[in-house]
Amino acid sequence: MNIEIIELILITVLTAAMPLVIAAIGELVTERAGVLNLGVEGMMIMGAASGFAIAIMTGSSALGVLGGIGAGVALSAAFGVLTIFLAANQVATGLALTILGVGLSGLIGSGFVGMKRDAIAHLHIPGLSDLPLVGKLVFGQDPFVYAGIALVFGVAWFLKKSRAGLTLRAVGESHTSAHALGVPVRRIRFLAVLFGGACSGLAGAYLSLAYTPFWAPGMTAGRGWIALALVVFASWRPFRAFAGAILFGGATVLQLHAQAASFGIPGQALTALPYLATIVALVLLSLNKRRGAVAPAALGTSFIPER
Repeated sequence: MNIEIIELILITVLTAAMPLVIAAIGELVTERAGVLNLGVEGMMIMGAASGFAIAIMTGSSALGVLGGIGAGVALSAAFGVLTIFLAANQVATGLALTILGVGLSGLIGSGFVGMKRDAIAHLHIPGLSDLPLVGKLVFGQDPFVYAGIALVFGVAWFLKKSRAGLTLRAVGESHTSAHALGVPVRRIRFLAVLFGGACSGLAGAYLSLAYTPFWAPGMTAGRGWIALALVVFASWRPFRAFAGAILFGGATVLQLHAQAASFGIPGQALTALPYLATIVALVLLSLNKRRGAVAPAALGTSFIPER
């Protein structure tokens, strides 16, 4: 196996992992604030459909990205109003959000099925991008990849070092105590939900504008649910979420290579390989008591301030 093939595999793994990284980091912030949003899949597919539709109609990828983010924010805002201000059940509302997103995306994207457009251009730095093994991997990615990596580092710093991040974590651990100290619990939770929606919409836009630059119904293929699982796998820590997404990306690439090699294994079984790898990782994590995931204490619990 020569250097070019190794570099290609590494690039493929990273790009396959990136929509999961972006969506998982957004959901991680939402859950650290104590809100469980199961609508990631719906927000992702709405971001994919809206981003692609706007990019086609305007001819601008930048507007398409903003459209994808806006679609995710709009759905998350509806979720936030229902669950945070009206105290609706978070699990039921999140599932309804996914169903709504899948239906709306089919409606929005119905006129764009089969259309293609050029993918968002990759960075190219003369000299650096041509380096063996690391050139294209480090200096030749599309903007989404760099944004996703920056998001991981930024959120890790925010949650651990910043005062606002510590306040958000306090809300997720004990919203009653935070409220008693004068912290605006519902405002913080609503902003965290909007951030999660923006990240999910961005992840969806990445799928339709860069990863596979076309629109097809159901193109998220369960990635939103995997992003939810990655948050648990990561024990609500950004860098672990990134590592888990890379694991899933590697399983995806392995599945593609296995299908190309014709090992005699049914294609359906190979397609399920990445999801099976995620389930196995979650099971192993739950069996390891010393490193088991500890969820925010107030996760999924509605906050109703005393009047």
